Amino acid sequence: MTDIKQIISSLIEKEINIDVYDYIKEIDDPSKGDYAFPCFSLSKELHKSPVDIANELVDKINDDRIEKIESVNGYLNFFINREYLAKLVLSEYDKDKENYGREKHTETVLIEYSSPNVCKPFHIGHMRTTLIGHALYNIYKFLGYNTVGINHLGDYGTQFGKLIEGYKLWGHEYDLSENAIDKLVEIYVRINDLCANDEEVLERCRENFKKLEEKDPECVALWEKFKDLSLKEFNKTYDMLGIKFDSIRGEAAYVDSMDEVIDMLAKKNVLSVSEGATIVDLTKEGIKAPCIVKKSDGTSIYATRDLAAILYRARTYDYDKSIYVTGYEQELHFKQVFAVAKYLDLDKKYIDGLEHASYGLYSLKEGRMSTRKGNFIKLDDVINESITKAKEIILEKNPDLEDIDETAKKVGIGAVVFSDLYNSRIKDEVFDLDTMLNFQGETSPYIQYMYVRIQSILNKTEGKVLINDVSYDKLTDGLSYELIKTLYDFNRILNEAAKKKEPYILSRYLIKLANEYSSFYSNNKVLDDNDEIRKTRLYLISMVGEILKSGMNLLGIEMPNKM
Repeated sequence: MTDIKQIISSLIEKEINIDVYDYIKEIDDPSKGDYAFPCFSLSKELHKSPVDIANELVDKINDDRIEKIESVNGYLNFFINREYLAKLVLSEYDKDKENYGREKHTETVLIEYSSPNVCKPFHIGHMRTTLIGHALYNIYKFLGYNTVGINHLGDYGTQFGKLIEGYKLWGHEYDLSENAIDKLVEIYVRINDLCANDEEVLERCRENFKKLEEKDPECVALWEKFKDLSLKEFNKTYDMLGIKFDSIRGEAAYVDSMDEVIDMLAKKNVLSVSEGATIVDLTKEGIKAPCIVKKSDGTSIYATRDLAAILYRARTYDYDKSIYVTGYEQELHFKQVFAVAKYLDLDKKYIDGLEHASYGLYSLKEGRMSTRKGNFIKLDDVINESITKAKEIILEKNPDLEDIDETAKKVGIGAVVFSDLYNSRIKDEVFDLDTMLNFQGETSPYIQYMYVRIQSILNKTEGKVLINDVSYDKLTDGLSYELIKTLYDFNRILNEAAKKKEPYILSRYLIKLANEYSSFYSNNKVLDDNDEIRKTRLYLISMVGEILKSGMNLLGIEMPNKM
């Protein structure tokens, strides 16, 4: 897509020979123009007041792509030629409609997300990492990056020593052929209660994990059994959400590489012993807490496994950027891991490419969730309830709708996904099902409904409207122009969402586009009697529908054809 900012900066630079691109900003108020350039940034170099600079430049710059330029208190306000922008946007879209806004990059981006703990339920605490990570994966991939989605399963650690002990004690009481994770959680809650009151049991749990690391046949067999049952349940949730990964690899896969990590750190003379544990002191890095790489009993810790994973990913994928989508409570952990990673035998680019995309947490109205205490809400239950409510609402409005179950699934899942992705990822959320399932206002069902209305109009027309049927001079009114400006912004929005690792930027954009379409439709007769106007507006709304669909798909939301 032609960069309008670049056009404006080139026109200015032609007169003053100074790079001004980064200073040019969009204007929110269309009555004041489309782009503004503050001449204050030139005052020192040109030894003139901003007002004088603006007044001089406004008389010198002349280009058919610019409708007019105004000098206002040291600012240059640019009004883009509306017919030019309409032709630019619609012609660019016509080249490859489904790929409008797409780019092609050579960099490899890894995104680690979801990463549930084996033997624990897939509850709403996992929802944010799964949905944010999946959206980022889709956005980066759409922008042309070689993108790799990684599910780093929590399939190792001391909790398995507890679960193994619990299963030894009470496994005969449970039938794991159905609802296996729910029953494993019951065992896990029971063994935690017992450990809290019996130090001897807790010590047996620790010993079980040590045996697991030493590949004790009984412990390994139970661990593999628990993992297989868990993956089977997790995949049901992923299938429901339409999520697939390029790599599903648990912490256990890196156990055999941990000695290599320890050896590298030892050669760099950064290891020391504190209270029996092997640590890396990070005070020189400005981090007060040391990074433990081996516990006092000789067993591993997840920081060491994360370091081994970095080694593996650098060697396997030769990545340029590696993004970890986890809760902000792990910020210290990743600061420590990224700091220690500098001591591994890796090229600097791999260390510089490590990024943590943290997010705020969901909590219940009663407080934080805890698998140990058994107070959590399963994600499947939330999704199924949303689908049920969606079906009820759709049936009230359209009782004869065909494929009601498929439509309700798209609307119900969309409501949950969009609700999670509508705010900045760093914001904490109190989980409230009633709010999440509110189908009014700035929601996924609203965007889906606007898309369905567009398809309904297009289906009423005879034949396909082609770009050659468009009369660009019919798109210069205010509402048409605002819609075209927003469509032009699609690529910029995607790049901003990727750069900031914030899917909500795309979510808010789609709401804006849907709102602007609603205003356009309310004030402009699309199926106008005038042939030129009708065909032009039909082509424009077809583009709006395609961008709404494309954007929602990137968020992980499907569009229904009818509602």
